[in-house]
Amino acid sequence: MKRTIKKQLYFAGILLSLPGYVLAADNTPSLDEVVVTSSRTPQSTKTVTGDITVIDSEEINRLRGGSLADLLRLQPGVETYTNGGMGTSSNIGLRGTNDNQLIVLVDGVRINSGTTGTTAFENLPLALIERIEILRGPASSLYGSDAIGGVIQIFTKRGKNNKTHLYSSIGAGSYDAYSGSAGFDSIYQALKFGAQASNYDTRGISAKKNSTLAADKDRDGYNNFSGSAYADLEFAPGQSLGLQYLESKGKNQYDSGYIGNYLERHQQGYGVTLKNALTAHWNSKLQYSIGKDQSFSVSSSTRNSNIETEQRQLSWQHDYSLTHGTVTFAYDRLEQEVKTESNGTQTLGKNRNNDAFVLGYVGNYANHSTQLSLREDHNSQFGNYTTGGIGYGYALTPTWRLTAQYGSSFRAPTFNQLYANRFGNPNLPSEKADNLEASLRYQGQALQAKVTVFDNHIRNFIQTVTSGCPTGFTQGCAVNVGKVEVQGVTLEGSMPLGEQWLVTANLTVQSPRIDATDNLLARRAQRYGNVIVQYKNGAWDWSSELTASAERYNEPANRIPLGGYALLNSTLGYQINPSWRLQARANNILDKNYVLAAASSTVDYNTMGTNVFVSLNYDMK
Repeated sequence: MKRTIKKQLYFAGILLSLPGYVLAADNTPSLDEVVVTSSRTPQSTKTVTGDITVIDSEEINRLRGGSLADLLRLQPGVETYTNGGMGTSSNIGLRGTNDNQLIVLVDGVRINSGTTGTTAFENLPLALIERIEILRGPASSLYGSDAIGGVIQIFTKRGKNNKTHLYSSIGAGSYDAYSGSAGFDSIYQALKFGAQASNYDTRGISAKKNSTLAADKDRDGYNNFSGSAYADLEFAPGQSLGLQYLESKGKNQYDSGYIGNYLERHQQGYGVTLKNALTAHWNSKLQYSIGKDQSFSVSSSTRNSNIETEQRQLSWQHDYSLTHGTVTFAYDRLEQEVKTESNGTQTLGKNRNNDAFVLGYVGNYANHSTQLSLREDHNSQFGNYTTGGIGYGYALTPTWRLTAQYGSSFRAPTFNQLYANRFGNPNLPSEKADNLEASLRYQGQALQAKVTVFDNHIRNFIQTVTSGCPTGFTQGCAVNVGKVEVQGVTLEGSMPLGEQWLVTANLTVQSPRIDATDNLLARRAQRYGNVIVQYKNGAWDWSSELTASAERYNEPANRIPLGGYALLNSTLGYQINPSWRLQARANNILDKNYVLAAASSTVDYNTMGTNVFVSLNYDMK
């Protein structure tokens, strides 16, 4: 029987009752943060109508010794799975959607693969990252194709003060893991600049368990070297020119019956940004950037493959400030080019372009907040797409706010889905989606809570299947399975207990199902969430996280179940002095044997048992 949202609304009602006991005592709004991802312009988190989460540097530093996927898994509405240990593919989904229905930006630059549509999160080390903004829900009317599930924007470290800033870290842990990073920010007259580098190396674990092949029983190591740099010159008041660069190269071994298997993935993102204050109310931002993704894999003594993606991006955005809001007009151009080789022979060479015009408005008047967006995309392969979004928020009191939002989105099929040898289907149409959501939020000086109900209807949903393919498809095929509906509710909140304790929790209850079969989407749980407890006393601080997920299925037919799991992780830190900090982190403390993904009905991808990581960190602020 098809699931409905009634049960999810019941859970929402439970959370909504929690803040009521403090409403009379706490009427002071909390301090605002400024976000840019939800509207492409600076906007207060207090008035934003979209479902957005901000991860700050303190939370990122608390996860030292973990991965970006580990950090994202703690956030509301985020699911992750990996194909083995550190360095293997990390797949991220927002509110029940696919990992390729997500746009990932690093300092505004797309870095995803044009062939798979996914991002190598495993090769983006936390050491380079200052801040992350997660926008859940369709955002094609702002960012174009792929934003059916949302947008994750990663901001690399930048100097905040007008002085030289040095920082570094060294660490070691289980599975022969070692890391080191260093960076600096400085200023010379009107020029701000900085750079950083990070390296991580581990002997790892075997990528597969239960495999009967002798070659699959070895440990699969991983190494990553990454760096970033920037320079910003303010050559006149309100006029600046900026340069940015990011590079990440990871090499991981994996299991497929040959002992010499490995995958190298190389990502680059660089660009130039010109900002101009044309008048007191009119600002212009012109950005040109290039994102590259290259994968080279060796799967046997006689077989290797190379995949290269390049995405050239031009964006010219104008923001005009009004008395009660901001009007935005932008032109975006995206040029995608891919090339694949097998054993040195080119097997695919394709390109396509996308031109778009964006019109947006963000307004605030008294207790009302609004957000409007309209975008027209012209894709050289698939023609025109018009997407839109409308959001409204109303402040019931200084601490309570009600919001509602609608958004449409689309995703053009990836080059793999269209053209991959013995797999691609060139007749696939684009995916399209319509999403409705509403939230009730409490933002006090201490307690914060939010309930978000969402209903995302995705048409022409593209899925990879291994059976029932037309003649000639020998490695499965990409097919449109029709309509998928993702209904759900996300509950989240945080509350201090005295001056030393803070408790944060989130729970997502969802039903991501294919209409034709009523099957759950692969590797999607119907319930998952986190509880995080933090304590600080003088120079000491401690935190612990309980992460849990219900049962999932490994494939679209729902025949291979993946059991539910609960993991306990913990961090202990000591601030030696204002500049030096010692930190230890333990993951999977209870040594749970759990599975995030399976290679087949009998072979699971491995996960790490109890492991620890100790780091010594220096920060000259």
